[in-house]
Amino acid sequence: MDPDGGRPPEVTFQRSPDSYRHWTLRVEDPVARLELDVAEDGGLVPGYELKLNSYDLGVDIELYDALQRLRFEHPGVRSVVLTSARDGVFCAGANIRMLAASSHAWKVNFCKFTNETRNGMEDASAHSGLAFLAAVNGTCAGGGYELALACDHIVLVDDNASTVALPEVSLLGVLPGTGGLTRLVDKRRVRRDLADVFATRSDGVKGRTAVEWRLVDETVPRRDFAATVERRAREAAARGTPRAGAGARGIALTPLRCEATDASLTYRYVRAALDRPRGLVALTVHGPDDEAPSGPADVHARGDATWLLAVTRELDDCVLRLRTNEPELGTWVVRTEGEAEHVLAHERAVLEAARTDTDTDPDTAWLCREIAHYYKRTLKRLDVTSRSLVALVEPGSCFAGVLLELALACDVQYMLDGPPVADPDSPERALLTLSGANFGALPMGNGLSRLESRFYRDPERLERLRGARGEPLTAAVARDLGLVTDAPDDLDWEDEVRIALEARAALSPDALTGMEANHRFVGPETIETKIFGRLSAWQNWIFDRPNASGPEGALRRYGTGRKAAFDRKRV
Repeated sequence: MDPDGGRPPEVTFQRSPDSYRHWTLRVEDPVARLELDVAEDGGLVPGYELKLNSYDLGVDIELYDALQRLRFEHPGVRSVVLTSARDGVFCAGANIRMLAASSHAWKVNFCKFTNETRNGMEDASAHSGLAFLAAVNGTCAGGGYELALACDHIVLVDDNASTVALPEVSLLGVLPGTGGLTRLVDKRRVRRDLADVFATRSDGVKGRTAVEWRLVDETVPRRDFAATVERRAREAAARGTPRAGAGARGIALTPLRCEATDASLTYRYVRAALDRPRGLVALTVHGPDDEAPSGPADVHARGDATWLLAVTRELDDCVLRLRTNEPELGTWVVRTEGEAEHVLAHERAVLEAARTDTDTDPDTAWLCREIAHYYKRTLKRLDVTSRSLVALVEPGSCFAGVLLELALACDVQYMLDGPPVADPDSPERALLTLSGANFGALPMGNGLSRLESRFYRDPERLERLRGARGEPLTAAVARDLGLVTDAPDDLDWEDEVRIALEARAALSPDALTGMEANHRFVGPETIETKIFGRLSAWQNWIFDRPNASGPEGALRRYGTGRKAAFDRKRV
């Protein structure tokens, strides 16, 4: 498992229900069931067994795929039961042998992806009318309990043996890695002293105490457990507002096509060129090459070939593959190519129907809403990616509306003020275009738009920008409005960009990660920002400390019968 920090195994993120090794997805509208039965020999890489329904990255990749399919392929589902196919054990959490043998980067990326997947469950609950119910039918520890915490309702079997626990602090010398501490106090409103006791005892809590402490919602004797879970799932489905009409049909998420080489990842609309000597990725997103859909029914008819959904799926997959497989490519240079008018036309076809206050066909408008939320989640994935993000706006770019969000997600933006460098006689110029998508339709994890985060507590500037919606903005105007960092002319462009990228590459990657993460999120703190900011920062540090990961640390000595040797200094 890459214990010495070498190149990790190549990971892909495409799955389908017929290839799952660890999950079974059953759908009987309006209820779906996701049952966990981890194949012990089914680790993503060799070197450990996934005992007691413990999981690694491969298990969570399947879960992510299942959640995506519930949102796009099954619009009639309104409640989802997460449970175990094994009596007596729900989930033992992340596999300890895997964590102990993993490099620091692998552990951090693993936790980040599982965090995003659980946040995606809560997003589906908030925006897609999917109520999640954790049917905890056995011992539930660590990441298993964190999976339950991501649900709306937790039912624990009352058999005098099954417990919920967060044993990471007491047994492993690390923190719960997927938001457990935050969800205890922020989401379930567990009292901080009880949360402290709970997170420092390894044996967990069961029965009436678990209910009284708000760790679970109810306990049910084993003889009544299945019937109670079914009743609760039906009740949850009946309470919510249907996300689609009774005649709504899902669309198939077909396999993505990606030509992967050592030098590039190439999809239909997304291409990543890997410059290993310079530590760069040139990430180019192409605008649509077809006419915009005529409305939500046309969006539905096109299915996953609809440009905004297709480009979102490709970008999502590309970001995940780069983030996991290419940790040494620390700077991503983001470009777009295409016609801004086409981007805005496709955007309108989806986002106007996605608005909840519009009178559209519920049998098809639900899909437009799901596409908008998926693009929002993909941008959020970019927001929390620990890479330096640099946008280059050049003639031929189509940074407009939804694609302008890519530039706004970057740490710095450079816009060419002049003709293309290769064709100085060309009349073509770089332009930016704001649209309604940039003013709250695609919020960050802090609940603000990227413009609100960029111009925090500057309402006058935001009003000025609203007045410029729909107008192609030249480099000089974009710079005046504060939408770009700098706008070199065509004579200086190549040198300015080269110097900026070389200067970035010369800085400490660790310091850059910390700096970028702090600058990207301003304003109010939310569960998401706490998980990806405060909690992740501490876990990052703790994972690298000898008390956890050293040869005598708790992670390395877990299960050996030898106690961890801790350095007792507080720092």
